[in-house]
Amino acid sequence: MTQGLKQIIRQRILTQREQLSVTLRRQYSAEIAQRIAQLPQYKSARTVLAYMNFGAEFASEILVRQALLDGKKLLLPKVDTVTRELDIYRVEDVDAQLAPGAYGIREPLMAHCAKVGVLSEVDFILLPGVAFGRDGARLGYGGGFYDKLLAGSAITHRPALVAGAYSMQIVEGIPQEATDRKVEWLVTENETIDCGEWAR
Repeated sequence: MTQGLKQIIRQRILTQREQLSVTLRRQYSAEIAQRIAQLPQYKSARTVLAYMNFGAEFASEILVRQALLDGKKLLLPKVDTVTRELDIYRVEDVDAQLAPGAYGIREPLMAHCAKVGVLSEVDFILLPGVAFGRDGARLGYGGGFYDKLLAGSAITHRPALVAGAYSMQIVEGIPQEATDRKVEWLVTENETIDCGEWAR
């Protein structure tokens, strides 16, 4: 039942997100990225784990490039299609060190980036998702990649968990399972939502 409800919500939000005009997506993305960059958790972070957007997603690339301009150590994921897990690499040049991967998402080129085994230095994680609740509930694309990454022993302390999304991606009543990790901060074009102490 939980998976069925998740899929219904996922399809509805993906359809609505695709209907946003390119102009609006650009405008909202710029506003979201600016809000995220103002978070104290981002400002104080030395190492940022982010992701490259695809399709109609919030343009996380804006923040990725900002992190490099701000002198932060930038980490980006690459999907291991065999293990169905994320491998993490340090990226210093977005234009030279990335190429489309298994799902058409730009990923680090293994020959040009250093793989990071232990994420003990990560202070700030920007998480992708399809839908989010004001309580920090996150509905991803169904692969469980980030839930596995966050549950792994590679992360040895608690970095800030942040998501950027359009306001139309906020949904009430997202079903959650024991393996689902909630975000601590949800940032839209209109507001910055502190998802509460319980998410930390």
